[in-house]
Amino acid sequence: MKKNNRIILSLYKRIFPSWINLLKKELSGCESALDLGCGYSSPIQYCEVTSSIGVDLFSPYLERSEQKIIHSQYIKADIRKIEFKPKSFDAVICLDVLEHLTKKEGYELIQKMERLARRKIIIMTPNGYIYQDGYDDNPLQSHKCGWKVGELRNMGFKVYGINGWKKLRGYKGGIKHKPFILWNMFSDITQKATYYRPKLAFQLFAVKTIRKFDIKEELLTKFKNG
Repeated sequence: MKKNNRIILSLYKRIFPSWINLLKKELSGCESALDLGCGYSSPIQYCEVTSSIGVDLFSPYLERSEQKIIHSQYIKADIRKIEFKPKSFDAVICLDVLEHLTKKEGYELIQKMERLARRKIIIMTPNGYIYQDGYDDNPLQSHKCGWKVGELRNMGFKVYGINGWKKLRGYKGGIKHKPFILWNMFSDITQKATYYRPKLAFQLFAVKTIRKFDIKEELLTKFKNG
């Protein structure tokens, strides 16, 4: 019975792959990454990135992430204020974070990400405003704004829809209806449509390529940074 369940689960994952596969694809070939607002279980742990820095302001999350050895280095800091040398990382990611900032702070953070990234920046955020208060004794978890597809596209992002049809999910991304297993399966089915119709999706996965990879410029940057 257990073997049959594993086979069914494996087949299910092939038919309805996780959005993490998209993250893996976009980070393919990136040796270094900066994870802003990394939290305690960043999906970057499933990606083949040689080195990464996790930044978060909430100590308990950083401690839990460090126990899992998800990142090569950790920094406790406000992501709005932290600074690095320009073009310090192949990729800069910010997953489920923008909604916790004001819209002005979000735009400023995206500009910072563009300065720090050599190859691409990746953002994941709910599609529009979704109410959420603080939890985990972490007031930083409250939502302050929402982002729309057009706003991200106007900044040069390619936007995909993830986690299925928006109307099926609510607080903390949970399924609204019972039985949860059945409706979660239905959400996975709708993902096939919302992937290319992000306006209908619960969450947005946005990627912006900074420039085409230039090996000569890359080597020069590494040389200058010592």
